[in-house]
Amino acid sequence: MRNFYEILEVDKNANKEDLKKSYKKLAKKYHPDLNPGDTEAEAKFKEISYAYEVLSDDEKRQIYDVYGEEGLNGNMGAGGSGFGGFSDIFDDIFDIFGGGRSSSRYEYANRKDMPKKGPDSRVDITLDFFEAIFGCEKEISVKVNEECGHCHGEKTEPGTEKHTCEKCHGTGQMTTEQNTPFGRFVRTTVCDECNGSGEKIETPCKKCNGKGKVSRRKKIKVNIPKGVDTGNIISLTGQGSVGENGGPNGDVFVYIRVRSDAVFKREGSDIYLNIPISYPDAVLGAKIKVPTLEKLVDYDIPKGTEGGTVFRLKGEGVPILNREKQRGDLFFKVNIIIPKNVSDEQRKLLEELRDREPEVAENKKSFLDKLKDLFD
Repeated sequence: MRNFYEILEVDKNANKEDLKKSYKKLAKKYHPDLNPGDTEAEAKFKEISYAYEVLSDDEKRQIYDVYGEEGLNGNMGAGGSGFGGFSDIFDDIFDIFGGGRSSSRYEYANRKDMPKKGPDSRVDITLDFFEAIFGCEKEISVKVNEECGHCHGEKTEPGTEKHTCEKCHGTGQMTTEQNTPFGRFVRTTVCDECNGSGEKIETPCKKCNGKGKVSRRKKIKVNIPKGVDTGNIISLTGQGSVGENGGPNGDVFVYIRVRSDAVFKREGSDIYLNIPISYPDAVLGAKIKVPTLEKLVDYDIPKGTEGGTVFRLKGEGVPILNREKQRGDLFFKVNIIIPKNVSDEQRKLLEELRDREPEVAENKKSFLDKLKDLFD
């Protein structure tokens, strides 16, 4: 026969406060959420939860002390193996209605004592174009709940006490049972005496009003990595609100938005821009200055370049996120500038060029011949 006192690591004379303290410590150690995939921890959690359920109830504890675990099985009208007929019936009921194991009585009845991760927080920030490309440090302000420094999370005014709720015996919930032709059904509700806390506080903490937590804004410095873009999210683990019952703090998620730039256009890790060149440069070729993200570079435009031609500068784009030694490329398109106002001298030179340029005249003749064939 199992010894519930040994399971909870207390002696037989332990009071309810001792039981509760030991249960909370063991529940945090073996809780399935903190031991994912560990079937032994899950079984241990179920066992200590059942032991606490029995010993924290005066009537059940008296039956157990006199008749042992078998007396509990007989009293609850169920036999079977495992952790006792009562829990098995409860599990079966929840399984029938789709609750699954996570809705078992052990987890539900002791939900208030389970370690719970604190709430997460979201912060939206807007970066300049170059801040996103080369990274930066930003300071954000986020509203979080922290442990009250006056009562240290105990919810009571220092020097005063809190007691286990006599109505729910510290479980925070009230359970009613009903026999039906389909079996015994159990209904669990929040205790109306303690509002589910399982505790009665004589003098609530004046600073937090008995909540055990206070809300405040804190500033956090965030390192923005190179190459972030609109839609990226930076996770700050453990920087959110404080957890419950020893659970971890929540996280802060920083959502990124990046401003556009007047010159450069970004698509992923590549950069695009337009560069104007003169007609003579396009015809004769030229060395032009191309702005990259960090400097001006010389680039030789070949002679006979047509307007709209795109050139590539490899590795002059954006550092790839989390792979900053790798970068995208820079693409620039040349646009030939056609002057709208010309001097008499320029006009005369252009007319001479038009008359003397055989390639242009040949292309014109070819185009006109095609039109003639089209309409004949």
